[in-house]
Formats: sequence, structure tokens, C-alpha cells
Amino acid sequence: MDDQNRRDEAIRRIKQKREFRFHVVAYVVINAFLVALWAVLGAGYFWPGWVIAGWGIGLVLHGWQIYRGEKPISEEDIRREMGDAA
Repeated sequence: MDDQNRRDEAIRRIKQKREFRFHVVAYVVINAFLVALWAVLGAGYFWPGWVIAGWGIGLVLHGWQIYRGEKPISEEDIRREMGDAA
């Protein structure tokens, strides 16, 4: 991989991490608002839990994709796969 491709890939990863941080902030702010709304409306059944849980699953998957996702395909990966296919 040449320097320009490596640079482009690094920029792409930085953008993804920034988007994820924004996603986390939005999750916290909006869910805090929903919990406050629930409390103001008289508490009762904790309906914000459904939003928190559902969105939380999406947030975890988003973070997993960015921080634990698969590495780019390397030449070694290609050679190994070609050897298995032959």
C-alpha cells in the first residue's frame, strides 16, 4: 500500500472515530432528556429503557465496527486464501 492510500485510510478511520464520539454524545444527551421527561410526567413504567436499550445495542455495534472491526485485506491474506482455494 503506497503512502497516499495509507494516508487516505488513516483519514477515513479518524472521521469514523469522530462520528462515533458524536454518536455517543447524542445518545447520552437525548436519553438524559427522555429520562427527565419520564420523571416530569410522573415516573411510572420506565419506558425510556426501551429506547436506551435499543439505541445502546446500535451504539455498541457501531463502536465494535470502528474499534474492533476487521483489518484491511493484506497481500498475505490474499495469498493464504488463494492457497486454500487451490
